Amino acid sequence: MGKVKRVIMYTDGACIGNPGPGGYGTILIYQGHRKELSGGYRQTTNNRMEIMAAIVGLEALREKCEVTLYSDSEYLVKAMSRGWAQRWRANGWKRNKREKVLNPDLWDRLLQLCEYHEVQFSWVKGHAGTPGNVRCDELAIQAAQQPNLPEDEGYVSQSEVK
Repeated sequence: MGKVKRVIMYTDGACIGNPGPGGYGTILIYQGHRKELSGGYRQTTNNRMEIMAAIVGLEALREKCEVTLYSDSEYLVKAMSRGWAQRWRANGWKRNKREKVLNPDLWDRLLQLCEYHEVQFSWVKGHAGTPGNVRCDELAIQAAQQPNLPEDEGYVSQSEVK
């Protein structure tokens, strides 16, 4: 078996209104090659787009990789690096006895991808001039502004969660 490829990934999500039209941007960098991915949804949340950016980037990898994923979403980085998401899944997608976790559909997809790839989540300060983060933010905002965005099938409004 060959050496595992090391990939750098930048991700960001954006929403015009929260909830509202949203988009994600992802940049994959491997040995000088760079791939940009983006997309959006008609009605979603910023947090969903932050998680979606990570999912789309990891799903684009065709083989098992070591990934350093940079995101300005503390929610995403902490949930994954501190084991919160794994705990939520083990508790039937509950944060505690009463509170349901938001976005279990996306957390589940992300956890599955992280069981395959080796992913290290690293937080970067948003809007602080980190080129990869700045570009992902542009991609996410552009995607959120596209006409005829598809529906985010997993989005459920807060009022429906309780």
